[in-house]
Amino acid sequence: MVLTELGGQISSALQKMSNVTVIDQKALQECINEINRALLQADVSFKLVQTLATNIKKTVNPDDLAAGHNKRKIMQQAVFNELCGLLDPGKPSYTPKKGKQCVVMFVGLQGSGKTTTCTKYAQYYRKKGFKPSLVCADTFRAGAFDQLKQNATKANIPFFGSYTETDPVAIAQTGVENFKKENSDLIIVDTSGRHKQEASLFEEMRQVSEVTKPDLIIFVMDSSIGQAAFDQAQAFKQSVPVGAVIITKMDGHAKGGGALSAVAATKSPVIFLGTGEHMDEFELFDVKPFVSRLLGMGDWSGFMDKIHDVVPSDQQPELLQKLSEGSFTLRIMYEQFHNILKLGPLNQVFSMIPGFSAELMPKGREKESQTKLKKFMTMMDSMTNEELDSTNPKLFSEASRINRVARGSGRSVQEVHEMIEEYKRLAKVWSKMKGLKIPKKGDMSALSRNMNVQQMTKVLPPQMLKQLGGAGGLQSLMKQMGSKDFGKEFGGAFGDK
Repeated sequence: MVLTELGGQISSALQKMSNVTVIDQKALQECINEINRALLQADVSFKLVQTLATNIKKTVNPDDLAAGHNKRKIMQQAVFNELCGLLDPGKPSYTPKKGKQCVVMFVGLQGSGKTTTCTKYAQYYRKKGFKPSLVCADTFRAGAFDQLKQNATKANIPFFGSYTETDPVAIAQTGVENFKKENSDLIIVDTSGRHKQEASLFEEMRQVSEVTKPDLIIFVMDSSIGQAAFDQAQAFKQSVPVGAVIITKMDGHAKGGGALSAVAATKSPVIFLGTGEHMDEFELFDVKPFVSRLLGMGDWSGFMDKIHDVVPSDQQPELLQKLSEGSFTLRIMYEQFHNILKLGPLNQVFSMIPGFSAELMPKGREKESQTKLKKFMTMMDSMTNEELDSTNPKLFSEASRINRVARGSGRSVQEVHEMIEEYKRLAKVWSKMKGLKIPKKGDMSALSRNMNVQQMTKVLPPQMLKQLGGAGGLQSLMKQMGSKDFGKEFGGAFGDK
């Protein structure tokens, strides 16, 4: 994922700081220099990097990093605060209110994913009970209206555009007026983009803005744009009053620092992240959890919310009961694989666990892992109810069953054996989790109360346990999870700065 490498490099610099015996001005400067290099390599603008380094020097006193203090934590807090300041302009974005008509205008360069993002934005609010609509005022790019029409139809959102009218201002005005009459409470206007900044683009944006009178103008920024991001974002801000930023293509391997620069240039908050091409790959942006995940500090609150979002509420009591009994069937494995796929990209999930980072998932292995889960699910689709609900792994010692499942799913006998071995492994792990309870949404102390270190050391993979610092580190983490000051323990990620 974009910015994964940046987060890893900053975490590495902070780790080196904690290993230094004597902290003086020289050691502090070396740590700051490493952080600067990481930011510059990630395409964060030079001016912003200089400002960030200066602010860290002002807030971190070498005397505070003397023996007996948590050096890494003090530095981490300073870096955390500065990155939050970079991404948080200190003022909230305009937020649509249900039942009150508002117009939102999207601007950005061609190729930034603006049209797709318009539909994602509309669908996000439709799920919240809004009546959104889409207006295609992009007459510059061939196929723009077809793309918006296709996306809107698939998402079941009303749209307006024209194959004959060439004036984007006239289309925008007519579309907004029509949807206001139809009582749409969220009218989204997609405007033209260009491959580069042109006077004609900015003039067109100003004219569309004048006739539609938008309540909010959103600048859509491609995360891979690089060092040019600051100047380009600033040019858009000078042309129209940009009130919010959406960063797209966060699922790629671009450096992504340019996107951070764009936020500083527009002095407008990021409100969403586009994390993939599909309509549901669209995340609400929250500064502190994002920076916390970037620095390997995790986001437990977001992680548990994801868990509760993907496991339907009517299934949770039954799942908890089976979990406490240590009873594990192929049907449960199927349901949990389905839930894992709904969580989103696995590297993002890892980044939400304190002490881990998205780099834990080896490059190129994420798709491979997801493909394997889907393959296993296909095999289970070829099983009988008796097989899916049995807790007896010996059931599949019969060659005839293995052969039947292989034929029914179009997979090899060897692949079916591999799936059964995975089931046996997970059943063994599940059996060690008897009595473990999943907390209510947001109740982290309940998780701490219902876990014991011995249980978790048996369940966690050795690599994860090592990253947490062994059983001692795990015990410390669990105490922090049960503490009222849990947010403070993780660098203020969940409390006030």
